[in-house]
Amino acid sequence: MRFPVVLFDLDGTVIDSGKLILASFRHATRTVLGRELTDEQLLAGVGGTTLEEQMRAIDASRVDELVAAYREHNMPLHAELEACAGIDDVLERLHAEGRRLGIVTAKRRATVDLAFEVLPLEHLFDAVVTNDDVERGKPWPDGILLALERLGGRPEEAAYVGDSPYDVGAARAAGVRAIAVTWGGMYGRELLEGESPDVVVSNAGELLAAL
Repeated sequence: MRFPVVLFDLDGTVIDSGKLILASFRHATRTVLGRELTDEQLLAGVGGTTLEEQMRAIDASRVDELVAAYREHNMPLHAELEACAGIDDVLERLHAEGRRLGIVTAKRRATVDLAFEVLPLEHLFDAVVTNDDVERGKPWPDGILLALERLGGRPEEAAYVGDSPYDVGAARAAGVRAIAVTWGGMYGRELLEGESPDVVVSNAGELLAAL
């Protein structure tokens, strides 16, 4: 088995949440600031920095209000969550093969729990590392290294799958294979390739082949 340990980002990799995240950012900035920002400005830190840090980059004087408005809008939308196309079959197959699977996400544990209430996938993962578990988020490798510790894995036997430049950076910093996926909808292929992942895949079949 090439990679006995496979770690996944959550947003845009396992759950199809890109549109929900963008809509919540737009709601928050319109409601609190009365401003229209581009998609690129709104999504610039998604997948790496915390929500508070992302809002600080937008307006450092209104962080608490922006975060509150975002969460008020975002949390009910979790009822509409769907898995990314084909990813549930990939997870089931990897799990059946005896791989040790984990999640490493910038989300809070409470928000991860909301997602797993709608999409019953948590039983497939042997470790879930959230933003609550680490002092430094992606692109720092802390979350990946903690997941490896919990799974009893070594970097050379592990891969990390994610849809953002922060995911690729964290994987490379941790010394695991960096697999970038293009289906998240928040970052383009060119931007992902600019971070030098080991491989870029565009669908579930290509991901299985890479693993």
